[in-house]
Amino acid sequence: MSATWREHLSHDGEGRMRISKHGSMLTDAVLISDSKHMDTHSDDRSPEQLCNTAGLPGIVGDAWAMADWHFGYGFPIGGVVATDVDAGELGGAISPGGVGFDINCGVRLCSLDIGISDIDPKSLAAALAREIPAGASSKGGVNLDETTMSAILSEGAKAAVDIGWGESHDLSAIESNGLLESEDINVGERAQKRGIKALGTLGSGNHFLELQVVDRVEDQAAAKAFGIREGQVTAMIHTGSRGLGHQVCSDHVATIESKYQRDEDHWLAPEWDYRLRDRQLAAAPLFSREGNAYLDAMRAAGNYAFANRSALTQRLRNVLRSELGVDGGLDVVYDVSHNIAKVEDHIVHGKSCKCCVHRKGATRALGGNHPELANRFSGVGQPVLVPGDMGTASWVLAGPKSGANDAFSSSCHGAGRQMSRTAARKTIDSSALRQRLESSGIHVRAKTPNVLAEEAPEAYKDVDEVIALTASANLARPVARLRPFAVIKG
Repeated sequence: MSATWREHLSHDGEGRMRISKHGSMLTDAVLISDSKHMDTHSDDRSPEQLCNTAGLPGIVGDAWAMADWHFGYGFPIGGVVATDVDAGELGGAISPGGVGFDINCGVRLCSLDIGISDIDPKSLAAALAREIPAGASSKGGVNLDETTMSAILSEGAKAAVDIGWGESHDLSAIESNGLLESEDINVGERAQKRGIKALGTLGSGNHFLELQVVDRVEDQAAAKAFGIREGQVTAMIHTGSRGLGHQVCSDHVATIESKYQRDEDHWLAPEWDYRLRDRQLAAAPLFSREGNAYLDAMRAAGNYAFANRSALTQRLRNVLRSELGVDGGLDVVYDVSHNIAKVEDHIVHGKSCKCCVHRKGATRALGGNHPELANRFSGVGQPVLVPGDMGTASWVLAGPKSGANDAFSSSCHGAGRQMSRTAARKTIDSSALRQRLESSGIHVRAKTPNVLAEEAPEAYKDVDEVIALTASANLARPVARLRPFAVIKG
């Protein structure tokens, strides 16, 4: 299939390109893109990966790639695929590769009741760098015992609040109120050991804590509902479940992949009669022992990530109190996951379907009448948080005012890489980049020098173009643009 997807590619309306079903695909695939955007991709592997996901057993609707799509493990990052919970005897497929290794990696946006003139950006950046644990290790994290770890894994953000690492009024501003139902808390000993000291830490790579200023508002009504205004300072936290989530994914990928054997140019799992193009797509039926065990453990790891972002928010509040004497009137605007699988109700080809929606590098974009959303978002839509790169801007979007978009209520989750980390390290000088950012008023503090090169603006797509494509495809609408002025990285 590697060279054939382009033969089946066609325009499919504003901001959309369609790859018609061919080969072992069970459905069509849709990329949020246009001809110009397609031409910037010299790597053909991501659309090929999307075509492969369209062969997942039990798939319904189309296989989607959001505008920030790029190459990933099994699924392209930016991939959205739904399977029918009622397909076959054991339900449709669930694939760990459709969630990713950083389970419930996500973004939290906080609004502050201050303007940039009320603070010293350089001093505040230095204080954040001292007090926010960042980097590959868990150094500086909250030490949990077995009891508190069990509570975090089963109760998520609420458990963080209960032990003083969150505030109860934040819970209504978190996706699913910061709780994913996990019955067995099926998280292995090694995974728990990796998470026992890591709560309240950023991690490394593309994770960050950023202070920003709202430099443009596109939708005044939505911005008011979200509690943001032009000139206001905001804080964005991007991180996930740390080593705990990575270990959960690794454990279950190994278990499920072991069920597959090579069958010419496919991979076959005889026990379930599953046949896939790529072993990295290894999937199990939802109600099989393996599928159910993964789903339960994934939810527990997702709860850890919600608690982690809650703890980091408290660290931010503490720094603000120390530096400003007050917490700056910090409120959580919203907290969204962008690496998760969720069982949801959707209308597919005119029929109701209970689906397992995989979102890997994609976020939900619920309509304003969705029962899960807090009242203040009624008639407005869910806040959709899209971090860009540390040198340009991030965006806040909104889901539909009512109803749902046709991509299983999904949207993009970031700018999307256009250069691999290896290529970025080879071509970008971290010291020169730091000087350039500082000279433009962006104070960057990073624990690891190479991280700056890997996360340089040049390594990412143009976030404004990604937003424009997302809007033109009617997935979400722009609300506000946020410009960074202090960045803390691992």
